[in-house]
Amino acid sequence: MPYASFKDFYPYYLGEHQNRTCRRLHFVGSTLVLLLLLAALLRGQAALLWLLPVIGYGFAWAGHFFFEKNRPATFKHPLYSLMGDWVMFWQMLRGQIRF
Repeated sequence: MPYASFKDFYPYYLGEHQNRTCRRLHFVGSTLVLLLLLAALLRGQAALLWLLPVIGYGFAWAGHFFFEKNRPATFKHPLYSLMGDWVMFWQMLRGQIRF
């Protein structure tokens, strides 16, 4: 289903992340992405940047395949899904969504 905006997509995205372990794996993956990005920038090691999608998507997809039991939204809505990852991360960090 095509979405007219991210605002329309985000409720669907949250519905695909009802399992707490799946959300936790997303949070861990996103945190590791931020830490690796910071380390790569501080050390001047751009070669580490290829690991960002491996780590981020690796944790997220494990959450979907093994705990949520659904296909990641990334497969059909890559940009909105990436945006959703970071909005959900921020909301979890602020306590708006349960870990």
